[in-house]
Amino acid sequence: MADWADTRVSLAGVGTLQGVALTASASGACVARIGGIEVTARVITGLTVAANDLLLLTRAGSTYWIIAKIPAAPGSPPTPPAAGSGPDGGDVAPDPKPTVTTGRLVCAPVATATYRDGSWRSDSGSINSYDTYQGRYAGSSYGRMTGCAFYGSKPRTLAGATVTAASIQVRRLTGGDFAARTATLRLVSQTTRPAGAPTLNETTSGPSLAVNASGTFSIPTSWAQAMVDGTRGGLAISVSADNPYIRLAGRASWSAAWTLTISWRRG
Repeated sequence: MADWADTRVSLAGVGTLQGVALTASASGACVARIGGIEVTARVITGLTVAANDLLLLTRAGSTYWIIAKIPAAPGSPPTPPAAGSGPDGGDVAPDPKPTVTTGRLVCAPVATATYRDGSWRSDSGSINSYDTYQGRYAGSSYGRMTGCAFYGSKPRTLAGATVTAASIQVRRLTGGDFAARTATLRLVSQTTRPAGAPTLNETTSGPSLAVNASGTFSIPTSWAQAMVDGTRGGLAISVSADNPYIRLAGRASWSAAWTLTISWRRG
């Protein structure tokens, strides 16, 4: 009869082992074959072993412990995860952040003009580069005046943008008393000088200047937005009384007169 002792393999120090159950577990143990040898192995609490189960074992000293059963290989390969939905594909990329652009648009007026008594003044200068007046000069037999600046189509090049700030450059010339006086600013419908009277709309307190003073005056952002959107086209100074009588420089008197600067944002 053959002696199989010399064919046995030492399993000391191998670590985790694989085997097959030769008997079902009973009283917390079963007989298993590991690497060609039969051993009595302990079964961890809560695990039930049947004959022919594939086993995962570990050795502590001279005792083998069955720590798990190895499931049979799947009948078909698992379905791979969708691209970008698991750890192999990585996280799904977030939506890109919207691109925000900002800028400033400088709009010189295409015309500055003053309307009085049913016509546009041209008695002391070019009709489209005239100084802009409001009110009536003391003792004058002429009517009250409305001075206008028209901006043409340039503000419309920002169509779709949001206006964040807007300002105009103004200079007061000799006319009336020399003390600081406040103009009344109006928003005009037309983008260019009409044949007849300008259409005046919204109103706000305008720049307050002494004679020969100049400066930058902020206008409501909603006014500049209306020009960008195409519902308004110019600015004016106008009062329903004779005073204060004010003369602000037009294009012929000062190159920067009534220049409109629009700060804008898209996105």
